[in-house]
Amino acid sequence: MFIAHVTFQVSPGHEAEIREALAAGAVAVGAMEGCKRFVPFEDLAVGSGFGILHEWGSEADFDRYLASEAFSALGQAIRPLVIAPPVSKRFNAVPAQAMP
Repeated sequence: MFIAHVTFQVSPGHEAEIREALAAGAVAVGAMEGCKRFVPFEDLAVGSGFGILHEWGSEADFDRYLASEAFSALGQAIRPLVIAPPVSKRFNAVPAQAMP
């Protein structure tokens, strides 16, 4: 499994626009082959902070997402409102056994 964790801060007053864009992105990206989860969230530790937790079947699946129209559309919607460079962390992960 491939995981990407992205956080970013937006201009105060534009939170509703970001929520709408992330909700639309969740539908489009969540339908993509290889997408296990696309979880937008508000980062309550940072004023006007938001983020996305991605879970993909493989790094190749994530790379296809980065080259997709869904990624481009999401970027066009949120990039103008981001006020600092996003922080992106990417991980190859092996799920732990479920606890009994």
